[in-house]
Amino acid sequence: MFRRQELIRFQHCDPAGIVFYPRYVEMLNATVEDWFAEVVGTSFAEIHVMKRTAIPVVSLSIDFRQVSRLGEILNFTLAVDRIGKTSASLLIKAESNDEVRLDARLTLVHIGLDDYRPRVWPDKLRIAMEN
Repeated sequence: MFRRQELIRFQHCDPAGIVFYPRYVEMLNATVEDWFAEVVGTSFAEIHVMKRTAIPVVSLSIDFRQVSRLGEILNFTLAVDRIGKTSASLLIKAESNDEVRLDARLTLVHIGLDDYRPRVWPDKLRIAMEN
């Protein structure tokens, strides 16, 4: 299970003083990007620029459990739920102070940037994602 932390900053909050929900999506993306770099061993720069592929999110479901406030630290965990031929489903949870703040399920698809069509996961990525 991959873990990362995010400090809730002023930029994340709305006038009510809690995290504005679209900012959570940015945090989820940062979690996926860090997982690719640190666990899968391939950065988004390598995937998108050097290899001319991409891994867009094609499905996203978030259950918001509790609010998060300025100054708190969110602990994100990422687990692989399923890896298909061209897609992968990930489960991400954010917690703080022993409370679940959100549960998310994302489906990514590996595509080519020349035609935006699905591409089979390269063996190097698939093997790293499965471990």
